[in-house]
Amino acid sequence: MLGSLGALAALSYVNKRPPLQTILTWVEWETLALLFGMMILVAVFAKTGFFDYLALKAYKLSRGHVWRLITLLCACTAITSAFLDNVTVILLLTPVTVTLCQVLNLNPTYILIAEIIFSNIGGAATAMGDPPNILLVTNEELKNAGITFGIFTQNLSVGILFCLVVAYLVLRLIYRNFKFVNDDPPIIEEMKREAEIWRKSADRLPCISAQDKTVKLLLLQKAMTLENRISNLKRRRSTTEDFQQNLQDLERKYFIRDRVLLVKSSIVLGSVILLLFVQSLVESLYLGMGWIAVLGAILLILLADVTHFEEIMEQVEWTTLVFFCGLFILMRSLDELGLVAFIGEHTSDFIQSKLGIAMIVIVWVSALVSAFIDNIPFTTAMIPVILKLHRSTKLDLHPLVWAFSFGSCLGVVEHPNHQSESDGVSGNGTLIAASANVVCAGLAEQYGYPIKFNTFFRVGFLIMLATTTTATLYLLAAYH
Repeated sequence: MLGSLGALAALSYVNKRPPLQTILTWVEWETLALLFGMMILVAVFAKTGFFDYLALKAYKLSRGHVWRLITLLCACTAITSAFLDNVTVILLLTPVTVTLCQVLNLNPTYILIAEIIFSNIGGAATAMGDPPNILLVTNEELKNAGITFGIFTQNLSVGILFCLVVAYLVLRLIYRNFKFVNDDPPIIEEMKREAEIWRKSADRLPCISAQDKTVKLLLLQKAMTLENRISNLKRRRSTTEDFQQNLQDLERKYFIRDRVLLVKSSIVLGSVILLLFVQSLVESLYLGMGWIAVLGAILLILLADVTHFEEIMEQVEWTTLVFFCGLFILMRSLDELGLVAFIGEHTSDFIQSKLGIAMIVIVWVSALVSAFIDNIPFTTAMIPVILKLHRSTKLDLHPLVWAFSFGSCLGVVEHPNHQSESDGVSGNGTLIAASANVVCAGLAEQYGYPIKFNTFFRVGFLIMLATTTTATLYLLAAYH
């Protein structure tokens, strides 16, 4: 909002201040409606306990094998992220993954990192999995050029399948020497995490008053008591009976809480996804993507017989919607100031009407920039640049959009903004590249498993290079 205000101030300074009515037309209301409707659909759908049950089912199918569990969790994450917002998927699966890893006595850090990566890759397969794709298919000019939900998904899903296979092979290669099983039994690992949480709470407490000092001493005493118990406790492995008991407790905790609501939610969500495909193929259906999502949300609320509507509205990410509003105004203001035209002209001069070079430049520039800048504002800024590039070079618009989508989604190398002083990186980390990693890193730290910058970067950057290379080869083979 501050950025959009500054851009409007710059327009006013050069005597180009637009009226309020014009500013409101700059906001892509269909994008906001699509996000709003899907947020409500997912909020109701999550009440069924489906995500908990899905992770538990993956654990059962793995039969205790670590790599089989990782494969199933990554596959579930990628598939669900293709049809639901990947931030929501990560938000719901992270606590369950941590619990499963505690039962198996595994370190969940690397498994969570794998889920984040596959969530971003899987979300790029459709027009509703990743926010950049939503921005692309809801843009009015791109829609008029024939880039619809169905066409978008059809062209990207095949390439994403190749990227998923390559990402999994690279992940196996990177993780070949990683030790997933903890050295200590689960009871000692749990006590270590609890002691660390107590000590961190004590360190963050300011010592201003006498009461603050007393509370801090009590927290430190609690941490020291746990550490003494750890040192005195004999190391032992969990027996099969202990494991079976933990598994039974897990099954009692994670189950389908409302089967009727699950059926209703599945029918409505499936109908919404089907309509999103149909409206892109049937021109006589005058129903936008935003209206489809909002009508689906209203229908599900009625079918679910929601008594406390306020609880559902609390699940809506209002800050995200306001963020998009400010972003649209900011980028349109920069367009009015001539920045977009400047970038488009210099890019077209470099490409010189060669589609192959254009796709390579777009996919790699998008990937590298998205690795260090949030891909949502970057997408908003690049859409008019791609349109101007299309007009000036007369290149086919569709391959340019596919290249940008691949780059902006696959190039997201998440840098968690949560790290300890032993990371070797000063400050609070780098710029945030996407929202899913921040959600996962925050939850992981609450559970006592902080994701460090270097740990993620060693995995994420190599997979980004591999998948971006795969996407480039796919684009050249399919469209050049």
